[in-house]
Amino acid sequence: MKLFTKLALVSAVTISANAMAMQAMDDASLSATTGQDGISIGIGISKIEIDKVHVFDGDGLAAGYTDTVNLTGGNPTVYTKGHAGAITVNNIVLSANTSALLPSHNLADVTIDTDGGAGSPFLNIGAAVSGLNIHLGKVEVNDVASGNATTPYKVGAGTATILNSLDLTTGATSANIQLGNTPQGAMIKLAGSMTGGLTISNLSLHDASGAGGGDIVLGSIHLNDTNSVDLSTDAAIAVKPTGLVITAMTKPTDIYIQKIGLGSAANSIGDVAISGLKVFNGPTGATPGAMITISGH
Repeated sequence: MKLFTKLALVSAVTISANAMAMQAMDDASLSATTGQDGISIGIGISKIEIDKVHVFDGDGLAAGYTDTVNLTGGNPTVYTKGHAGAITVNNIVLSANTSALLPSHNLADVTIDTDGGAGSPFLNIGAAVSGLNIHLGKVEVNDVASGNATTPYKVGAGTATILNSLDLTTGATSANIQLGNTPQGAMIKLAGSMTGGLTISNLSLHDASGAGGGDIVLGSIHLNDTNSVDLSTDAAIAVKPTGLVITAMTKPTDIYIQKIGLGSAANSIGDVAISGLKVFNGPTGATPGAMITISGH
């Protein structure tokens, strides 16, 4: 479904620019250039507010899709026609984390250089971003009132809430983007470590079905490397003929989930800790890290 491809691309750009508090990457990781030539840009913004972001799926669930699991009994459900839908994110607020500002106090400092690359030229964009307080309001799925391949889509009146809220606090972030040839090995490279780990708070998933109405509430999720208080942020994002390829989680990770509420925040079952989480990929299953490929269909 095209919707998830679009959403993943939006997420990948957001993560590369805004997510995770990292120490500055070294020159080898960044493939950074030095000197006085090139272009430097300082972005002086202290707060960004967005009322709504809509991501449209023009064809919905593919026609002919069959519910082979058929948990409700009877004949399997066969979708004879896909219906256009949308994901809507409400009340997005990005504001400066005043405890983790860049020395310039800008939202971002960007350095742009071109390099001949010994016959394989590329554009190098080094970005440093101040710490951010990121808030997402309600996330909904909607029907679509109108639109087609040539006419803008519009959200209809039908709606269902899937996420009540989410908050994320980041520290100063560094990333390097290479366009054209990519001698660093991927279009976007993240490296270094997040001091103190990563904490996601106020995550609340909602069941909008007639048989539901309750929430799964996670007071906070904290991630750090095993045997360390910090979190490694080595990651790479590449665009290949097969789709968008994201490689991350190359080191063992500890996860602590605090105050798990089932039905509501008041119905807490306690905390859950996961130690030494390891993921692998590759033909033999021995390469550390998760490799996620996202493509359209």
